[in-house]
Amino acid sequence: MSRRIDYKIQGLDCSEEVAILRREVGGKPGVIDLEFDVVNARMTVEFDADATSADDIVAAIDATGMKSSPWELRHVPTEGPFWEQHGRLVMTVVSGLLLLAAFLTHWVLHGSLLDAFAGIHPGEHILPRSVTLLYLGAVASGAWYVFPKALQSARRLRPDMNFLMITAVLGAILIGELFEAATVAFLFALSLLLEHWSVERARNAIGALLDLTPPTARYYCGGHGGYHEKPVEEVPLGATVQVRPGEKVPLDGVVVKGTSSVNQAPITGESMPVFKQPGDEVYAGTINQAGVLEFRTTRAASDTTLARIIHMVESAQSRRARSQQWVDRFSVHYTPAMIFLAIATTLLLPLLTTASWTEGVYRGLVILVIACPCALVISTPVSIVSALTAAARNGVLIKGGLYLETAGQLKVLAMDKTGTLTQGQPEVQRMVPLNGHTERELLERAAALEYASEHPLARAILRKAREMGITVVAAEHLQAQHGKGVEGEIGGRQFWIGSHRMMHEKGQETPKIHALAIELEDAGHTVIAVGNSQHVCGLLSVADNLRENVPRIIEAIRQAGVGHIVMLTGDNEGTARAIAEEAGVDEYRCELLPEDKLEAIGRLVREHRYVAMVGDGVNDAPAMAAATFGIAMGAMGTDVALETADVALMSDDLGKLPWLIRHSHRTLRNIQQNISFALGLKLVFIILTMFGLATLWMAIAADTGVTLLVVFNSLRLLKIK
Repeated sequence: MSRRIDYKIQGLDCSEEVAILRREVGGKPGVIDLEFDVVNARMTVEFDADATSADDIVAAIDATGMKSSPWELRHVPTEGPFWEQHGRLVMTVVSGLLLLAAFLTHWVLHGSLLDAFAGIHPGEHILPRSVTLLYLGAVASGAWYVFPKALQSARRLRPDMNFLMITAVLGAILIGELFEAATVAFLFALSLLLEHWSVERARNAIGALLDLTPPTARYYCGGHGGYHEKPVEEVPLGATVQVRPGEKVPLDGVVVKGTSSVNQAPITGESMPVFKQPGDEVYAGTINQAGVLEFRTTRAASDTTLARIIHMVESAQSRRARSQQWVDRFSVHYTPAMIFLAIATTLLLPLLTTASWTEGVYRGLVILVIACPCALVISTPVSIVSALTAAARNGVLIKGGLYLETAGQLKVLAMDKTGTLTQGQPEVQRMVPLNGHTERELLERAAALEYASEHPLARAILRKAREMGITVVAAEHLQAQHGKGVEGEIGGRQFWIGSHRMMHEKGQETPKIHALAIELEDAGHTVIAVGNSQHVCGLLSVADNLRENVPRIIEAIRQAGVGHIVMLTGDNEGTARAIAEEAGVDEYRCELLPEDKLEAIGRLVREHRYVAMVGDGVNDAPAMAAATFGIAMGAMGTDVALETADVALMSDDLGKLPWLIRHSHRTLRNIQQNISFALGLKLVFIILTMFGLATLWMAIAADTGVTLLVVFNSLRLLKIK
């Protein structure tokens, strides 16, 4: 029987640690699969419980020098031992102070600044014992956390960046370059400290999503107990929770009492508060603004919309971007190649030139230092996590770096009509009374005949009647004409309501009425006729209105780089053509069944490769699955939409689509910049080393600088609105 366990791994900061865990844990009998989220320091293990145990896996993790603990959705900061929390900072500071003390002591004793750099030219004079001890102390404290990992790397015969650094430091000591050795140890320790702090910022950005939900909720306990404050995890389903003005909603639920405006921006990115009244849904993490609300909980704390969003953002790292996969493949060959280059330089330089063996060793050590791959391997994951988190803050849930990257390569965007381009709620557009009737009379009869119907067109007629202040009295003796309409008695007289076809079959369609009906249908309206036994009383046209600003949004999507926009709909030719022209799409395909939409998407993917399908996540699920990736509209609180789509727009805001595409472009540029920074600097220093112009401390300073540059460049994506 297989089990899956998530672990929080202390010390998992880089892909080097991932490689170690894959070898040590993944190689154990019974381990089926490992998944890693470096930025969140999480490892997921799937294993055969009959072949190995959780204790065996923990022991394998401990053997790598890293520590593990069970993963929890809500991590509560705990005060650990001082050394565990601040040891790295203390040793880095001690290393820096000892290095500075050694340098100043050497300067004072010899009275020359050049003598302080004597380690660069060994043999000119002997370092004082006090200076030597201070430099060695700086090396020891700087390498305190690095040496154990380097030793384990050597034992496994798998050189990593820790091994490269310790080799360079020991080599510098052996050739008498104590100043260089101490500087490299200090700067590398500082680099790891700052990198650890920077990655923590990316982790905290995701953790900030957790802070959107208050830890406690005020719910009604019944009887004389009144309202009690309890942790959200202890609030039972169906409990009545009270939220006062200015407080955050602690759980998902349905309003049972009170009205208020709720700011849903933290989850949906909506700019305006949403009015809530009894019967409306509220979501954990949103902010109550005006009145007191009471709502009945519908989800447990671990299953709220926000909790699922957080889980999906965290697990999105398993769907890695192609650029991240490329970096991982490249780094496997990169480190051995750099070690080979360093050895070749050490051996060949003295043999082929007049350089001394000491100079050859020194240049080989410089190459080892600059070869540290950390800036390269961290360049992509921090960018991806920052971009995914920024998207989630803006109401766009992207389920992996792969889809984030692909959004910037879109060639074709296919869109469903109803509920995507249109509001999904038909409304009465025109009322055309005939044969002496008035608009009010026409609407009264139509509403009476449709009073009991749940059809969307019937609901549109009833809404219009309420808007006009009509008191609707239901017709009697109703008889449905399947697929055509309804007949019934109003005030003792027989009336009917139905489609253009029913009107034709009644024999009451005159050439004038026919021309009027065709005109309305050509405009994209559905025609509903109302009549009695003598004549047609009038026509109602019903249509689903286009969403606000759709033409502007379609144009923005084009400007973002999408070459072709297609509307797919099951509606008739006239309605599809009218909506397509109004929206400004390039092409429309009408009268499509779900299987027809699936075939259309398949054809588009074969022709253009990068195709996205935008739908409601339910009816369009097959087509969304066939596209390169699917985008669900209005996924707020919708299980099916969250599960089926690769990208979910948490609010019904089409304007998020051009933002998503531009965000993808920004992220891709960010990754390309990071990779260029990392590889470009290393190439420059390798060339400088060959000409004898680079030193150890310059190499480590440059490597530290580019690592921080890459991380801070990635973190810029968190600030995007």
